[in-house]
Amino acid sequence: MDEKLKLILDVFRKTKAQTDARTARDIEENRKGDLTVAVTDGGRPVERAHIALRQRTHDFRFGCNLFMLDELETAEKNERYKQLFADTFNLATLPFYWCDLEPERGKPRFTKDSPRVYRRPTPDLCVEYCKAHGIEPKLHCLNYDRWSPRWLPQDVGEIKRLLERRIREIAARYADDIPGMGVTNELLSTETHDPMRPGESTVFYREPDIVEWSFAVARKYLPHNRLIINETNNVWRGFRYDRSQYYMQIERALSRGAEIDEIGLQYHLFYLTEENVRRTYKEMCSAQNILNVLDQLAKLGRPLQITEITIPAYSGTDEDEQAQAELLTALYTLWFSHPAMEAIIYWNLVDGYAAWAKQGDMTQGENRYYGGLLRFDFSEKPAYRALKKLTDETWRTKLDADFSGTLQTRGFYGEYDAEITANGKTVTKRLHLQKGAENRVEIAL
Repeated sequence: MDEKLKLILDVFRKTKAQTDARTARDIEENRKGDLTVAVTDGGRPVERAHIALRQRTHDFRFGCNLFMLDELETAEKNERYKQLFADTFNLATLPFYWCDLEPERGKPRFTKDSPRVYRRPTPDLCVEYCKAHGIEPKLHCLNYDRWSPRWLPQDVGEIKRLLERRIREIAARYADDIPGMGVTNELLSTETHDPMRPGESTVFYREPDIVEWSFAVARKYLPHNRLIINETNNVWRGFRYDRSQYYMQIERALSRGAEIDEIGLQYHLFYLTEENVRRTYKEMCSAQNILNVLDQLAKLGRPLQITEITIPAYSGTDEDEQAQAELLTALYTLWFSHPAMEAIIYWNLVDGYAAWAKQGDMTQGENRYYGGLLRFDFSEKPAYRALKKLTDETWRTKLDADFSGTLQTRGFYGEYDAEITANGKTVTKRLHLQKGAENRVEIAL
């Protein structure tokens, strides 16, 4: 096994035992609810009935970025990508990076016939796909300062004017179709002018009101959408409870009136050397530390999302891929259990198409981590099967039961198909088991 994976997995295995009881309890309490089904025939309760209950969908959102929609090298791969994405996820992160959405000033790439930019399918194309497959789209993001277009002048007043125009245009076109809007991203990261990036940081990055201003303008044009703040791995490293950077940043913004609706946390295990792993792996990979971070941020009273996830395999060997699957199961279980969590979003679905590398070159950029859930040829990795087992089996309710008059059961929140047979009659019903609802269904044969 890759030595970096050994270190990471060792911490998870040692610390996971400390949290297993809590996560099992919290999944039962936070992700499931009671359901009552009362069946009558001729106005009277039936004496004997049978129900076949099958969960169709999850209310909890499991997502991935949609950056490779129609971006693959063959028609067959493009169709396979669309099929597997829709089969696996109910949430999609859409790329709205300003430098790529508007590489030429005044000519945003909204429509499907716009000039192509790799890993940046146009918003119209993405929204159309999401609508066709019942997937919720999420925008990423309105003011990602480090990906500002190079044509943007380095004047704060002019940046604000042009950024407000951008937000206004996006809101007018997509407010009704995209419920969740990422507003700011990675403001605690080191300011850089990376020559690999098509965009760059601006002087606005240094302004003390960048969070408050961005959320105020977003709310002005998006009064009914959920506004999301997002941050990198800094959220896990150097955690100091209410003295942690991210906590204090959000707390200050809220105290100044920023309408932050949801809090996003990235989780990329981007380690290329054992030395890099040893610097932070006890924070990044400690089950208890992960829960401590979530508990602290939850005190701000906002739902949480794990917005970007890369769990590396580092190679295509069976041992390394099995380790990736084990890590995925442990992490998803931690995150899914937390009462404040509402979405878990993986980053790259397929190996070989990550940032900063040519397609299929596994020696460059983020491809080096082998962090996808599928191999380059679209064969399923153990990590993909582990995720499907969680969402399609472990965390999905299926019930066949006999009962008299009224059935009382418990299941994961989501939509269900119910088939009830009694007195020689069969009735089918679509149910929705919702958090906070009464969840009592009366069925007359």
